[in-house]
Amino acid sequence: MHHHSADHQEHDSAALDTMLRAILTDVLGLKLGQAAAFTPQTDLFGALPELDSMAVAGLLTEIEDRAGIIVEDDEVDGELLETYGSLLAFVRAKRAGA
Repeated sequence: MHHHSADHQEHDSAALDTMLRAILTDVLGLKLGQAAAFTPQTDLFGALPELDSMAVAGLLTEIEDRAGIIVEDDEVDGELLETYGSLLAFVRAKRAGA
């Protein structure tokens, strides 16, 4: 059974999306199903009371652990956590080695 790399990317993308929602749920203690409703346009920082500046560090550490990436301090800014889409795109790019 042969897979084209594009398919793999697609699968990895979906898996990453699922993982990121799980991380947000675990770290922030969101209600079950809350993160499942997030769209790329969903505002995170400033909109989710659970995501305060204290929670950000724990969230990023967990993402690093589970996604196997390193997030540099200078990469973390307001835009990164502005929306679910921006966070997902960032983690996806890091995973791709960008």
